[in-house]
Amino acid sequence: MIATLLLAVALVLIVEGLVLALAPSRIEEALAFLASLAPDTRRLIGLAALALGVFVLALARSLGA
Repeated sequence: MIATLLLAVALVLIVEGLVLALAPSRIEEALAFLASLAPDTRRLIGLAALALGVFVLALARSLGA
């Protein structure tokens, strides 16, 4: 369980690091776009990302089991 959690955190750090290293100006544009959205819209985007993440995790676990 701890190893899986560490793996997940490591993968997030790798992806975030790659994005920041390869396209820092695009990150600024994305943050400016998110700042221009209404809080309710940002909340819905966050909930959709959360639901998608849970779905992908469940799919990965069922394929690996």
